[in-house]
Amino acid sequence: MHTLISYNYRSCLGSLAACMLLITLLTLLTPGRSWGVEITPFHTFNQSPLIQIFGLPAIEGGTLAGRGRMSVLVAADLASNHGIDKTDTEDITLDGETYRATLAVRYGIAPRWEVGFDLPWIVETGGFLDGFVSSFHDLFKIPQNGRDEIPKDRLLYTYSRNGTRLFQVDEPNDGVGDLRLTTAYQLYHDPEDSRSSIALRAALKLPTGDSAMLHGSGGTDCALWITGSDTYDVGEGRISLFGAAGGVVTAKGDVLSHMRRQVAGFGSIGLGWSPVDWFVLKSQFYAHSPFYRNSSLHELGITTLQWLGGVTFGITGNTALDIGVSEDILVVGTSPDVAFHLALRSSF
Repeated sequence: MHTLISYNYRSCLGSLAACMLLITLLTLLTPGRSWGVEITPFHTFNQSPLIQIFGLPAIEGGTLAGRGRMSVLVAADLASNHGIDKTDTEDITLDGETYRATLAVRYGIAPRWEVGFDLPWIVETGGFLDGFVSSFHDLFKIPQNGRDEIPKDRLLYTYSRNGTRLFQVDEPNDGVGDLRLTTAYQLYHDPEDSRSSIALRAALKLPTGDSAMLHGSGGTDCALWITGSDTYDVGEGRISLFGAAGGVVTAKGDVLSHMRRQVAGFGSIGLGWSPVDWFVLKSQFYAHSPFYRNSSLHELGITTLQWLGGVTFGITGNTALDIGVSEDILVVGTSPDVAFHLALRSSF
């Protein structure tokens, strides 16, 4: 079983690399734009195994694909989860790594309208990062929070309440995640200036993933949010401020359905600095309210705050590569201890 999963994961990585290479080759044949690489938010969100199953979105930027134009993004997220907590009535362990590969396509169907989809592939595994993360914590005197007291590279996602185990994943697995259908409307954008933009976005998450393996929630979720950005010249470079705010409505699913909150709010704010046309340094914060209720465990019952930081490299005028890392600011297990993000995006 483990050999099959390893083979499937290697095959998934190979397909992901092939997609990134294909996008790069196609865009090398596309006329480049005359301005620098676009400064956008990271196309990622909380990758906790109990959160990424819901319809929490990557906020995206305030500028849509133009009419008749398409944007394609291939992303990979590698998250190291470590959350162990216990009360008199509850017991949770989130120890393992979650890998998520996403194909995101957006197409402009009208001057102000965009449609698209996000198709993810999820891998749950014990992984390989525990030793690296423990050494990093030791180097910078960051508390281990018990990470150094448990088996390394173990996969164990489990939750019990009043002595009853409500879910457990302890064998490596992979499969398609929940498909997301997206649409957006351009509220404001000056095509001559291209510095300020505001968009209203919506997403419908469908239960296409296996909820027993935490590839999906087993329910249909809806998200609605507003996102925007503004860019300023600073010396020889540019600074862009971006942000978003919205909410997710969740439907009854299969994962801790009796504890699910019907509505969760989220928001993000960040900035990017581009000292030269082909390079951007980005910093972003992403917060959301709990998706679960009636729990005194931090992993389930409190607000999440993540920091994301990284860079964007412009490959051509139409193609860019994002490299980022995210940290659990509150250090309470509501999001992965650390997650790495890689995304190749292009427009045609």
